[in-house]
Amino acid sequence: MRFVAGLGDEDPEIVISDSAADEDCIELRIALHEFNFESTGYRDGRSLSCFLRNADGVLVAGIDGFTWGGYGRIEYLWVDASLRGQGIGTRLLSAAENEARRRGCLKVVLDTHSFQAPELYRSLGYEEVGTTLDTPIGFSQTLFEKSL
Repeated sequence: MRFVAGLGDEDPEIVISDSAADEDCIELRIALHEFNFESTGYRDGRSLSCFLRNADGVLVAGIDGFTWGGYGRIEYLWVDASLRGQGIGTRLLSAAENEARRRGCLKVVLDTHSFQAPELYRSLGYEEVGTTLDTPIGFSQTLFEKSL
């Protein structure tokens, strides 16, 4: 639903949806980033990504995040089940850490669910800084950080 704030005397109706247009999500991100830039003075945000594909062009592993204001954030790290246990996730994470370090970052942060890879991150020197329970129900989500 779209409306123009400040027009009329009534508060706008808030309708939550299970889908969003890409352009709306981009516009929201840009608005938040601009607020963050104005608040912190840091305008150095950059993507930190790598996507590995097989010979047919199918995604088999990847990492996606960003660097900004002296830290790196890993938002997604995934390796196809057929390739897990071969060190690809470790190599992707190491490459992202090295690039973050090259960009002047002092730390990397990420989160993972209990059914994903918390032990991998612990084994690579990430320290647990917080955990939420029942996210999703029956599982936990842990925030990790690592000084570079």
